[in-house]
Amino acid sequence: MANGRQPDGGPERVSDSGGACHKDLHAGHRTRLRQRFLREGLERFEPHQTLELLLFYALPRRDTNAIAHLLMQRFGSLSAILEADPKDLAQIEGMGEKAATFLSLIPALTRLYLQDRVLRDKPPLNNLEMTNNYLVPLMAGRTEEVFYVLCLDARCRLIFPALITKGTVQEAYIHPRHVVEAALRHKASQVILAHNHPSGSLLPSREDRTLTQMIQQAMIPIGINVLDHIIVAGNDTFSFARNRMLEEP
Repeated sequence: MANGRQPDGGPERVSDSGGACHKDLHAGHRTRLRQRFLREGLERFEPHQTLELLLFYALPRRDTNAIAHLLMQRFGSLSAILEADPKDLAQIEGMGEKAATFLSLIPALTRLYLQDRVLRDKPPLNNLEMTNNYLVPLMAGRTEEVFYVLCLDARCRLIFPALITKGTVQEAYIHPRHVVEAALRHKASQVILAHNHPSGSLLPSREDRTLTQMIQQAMIPIGINVLDHIIVAGNDTFSFARNRMLEEP
């Protein structure tokens, strides 16, 4: 109407083609999805709904439902999206660098949270199950090879997870001296070695076995025992100690 009023005296409602009605509907949807998360958690969310909710905070003025579906079509799963190269994420229509960086931050933040929780609670890593429960999340989502030395006190409580190196398999070079230095710096009484195989293969390579022996020999003069060397591939692990592949102290 010419005066911008509806017959009932209320303000004129603009069509859903991009005006006030559309904005109100969009805002209402975001509020409902956030409230549902607060009530139920994420367990009953579909993957695209979880992604949509995450993108609310990086794309406050976009239709994140449509973008979430585009991401799922391109990468296939929520985990694949979170592990994707930010440059690839940014190419999806509606994303951009800011939103791509935000999604890529989530796996790294998750690992940091789990690592910090172990440091805070200090549960003893005195059996393979406890150690695996710590290491599998620590390695989750990594596309590069990483090598850690878990520095433990005399009661097998974690003092510090020292990241020795990371890179491609060809680049991940470790010298026993670096491991010794980390153990001494964090005043470890004993250590657990750990690295991942992004390829998915669990079996230790010849280089893995040789490196383990060299590190064990380097630890002898300083009186620090190597309790285990664990390889992580996805949710599976291989223990040198369980497979009797460590030299006797």
